[in-house]
Amino acid sequence: MTPAPTRPAAIEALPPASEWRGGWRVVVAAILGAGFGPGLYQNLSSLFTPGLEAAFGWTRGQISTAAGLALIGALIAPLVGRVADRVGVRPVIVASSAVLAAGYLLLAEIGSAIWQYQACILLLVLAVPGTSSLVYGKMIALRFRRRRGTALAIATSGLAVMTILAAPALGWVIDHWGWRRGFVALAVASAAALPFILLVIRPSSSLAQPTVVEPAGEDGQDAEHATPIEGMTAAQARRDPRFWRVVAAAMLVNLATTGLVTQIVPLGLELGLDSAEAAVLLTSFGASAIAGRLLIGALIDRYPPQPAAAAFALVSALAFLGLAWGSSHVAVVLTLVFLAGLMNGAENDLLPFLAARLFGLRSYGEIYGSAMPLTLVGTAIGIIGFGRLHDAFGDYDAALIAGAIALLGAGACFLSLRDRAPAALNRG
Repeated sequence: MTPAPTRPAAIEALPPASEWRGGWRVVVAAILGAGFGPGLYQNLSSLFTPGLEAAFGWTRGQISTAAGLALIGALIAPLVGRVADRVGVRPVIVASSAVLAAGYLLLAEIGSAIWQYQACILLLVLAVPGTSSLVYGKMIALRFRRRRGTALAIATSGLAVMTILAAPALGWVIDHWGWRRGFVALAVASAAALPFILLVIRPSSSLAQPTVVEPAGEDGQDAEHATPIEGMTAAQARRDPRFWRVVAAAMLVNLATTGLVTQIVPLGLELGLDSAEAAVLLTSFGASAIAGRLLIGALIDRYPPQPAAAAFALVSALAFLGLAWGSSHVAVVLTLVFLAGLMNGAENDLLPFLAARLFGLRSYGEIYGSAMPLTLVGTAIGIIGFGRLHDAFGDYDAALIAGAIALLGAGACFLSLRDRAPAALNRG
């Protein structure tokens, strides 16, 4: 009979304050990695849409389709996760940052052939795994147990914070120097962030299997010990029905919220806002993503995550319906966008939290990497669907209603998750 798995006692007994003393550096690195990663362009891409339309005559549907199809590059995520599990995260982070900066610089030089735009977005997508919770989530999960949800929430909030800060700045750059200089600005920012990320990640943070980092001592240094990490293999996780329910929930959330954020400035203009007010909608969405992460993080540290996730999905679904109903009052639109974005923020915390909670840390990177291409299918459908539905109907009502339905489906998936110990844990 296989004995029940045990958790590393040192981490289980570690008080919250000590968790933060030992793990704050990884959280800071994750904030920078997410904040300056390719997700920033995804959130701010609607700022470039008017310029691309004017320069090349592309429709919104063509632009969104090109970006959505480029998400096929996420198929590399399981391989990246396996490398991170076995070699460590630092090489993955460096390589991803280089690819990201190159993608932005090439975007600044594209011509009128839309395949060039698609190829450059593909480069950005290739950088997604190495700037996400795939590499940072495992380090955080190893250092945090009692405050894991909060730590992940703060770590993943980097993208939302940068969306708020960068939206007006990037809008100003594009207004004064054009969209090409906007891409150059993103390239410079992403490259400048890398040294700071590497500075706060100590060499011992490049964790490879099968070790676990014990709590930091009084000198602040991490001590690595050959303690086996519990959890499923990636193959075992993929045979667990809960894996597919988590994936389905994330796909549906991405479909709705990514579709919205990539069309949010044109949506605001169609609702009657001026260009400055429409750009502020990005700030509202970013603020909601921060609020969603922090609130869900605090809740899931104390209560079961399933009902909290479902409640967030319901609130965001109602906000999507409110946007479809329509209003030209800027305060109303800002509020609805804020509520619509809550589930986007919560999902970015929930996915790494549930991956560690349900399947363990033994093959966390590969498991998360296996989920990432599938969840990005929802992202691709949302990006393409919102643009194409606008082309078909002349407004965003159908897309917003579809987004509301998707969010309700995500809530049902979260509620269906049975919170039990992973079966076959630590078995070959």
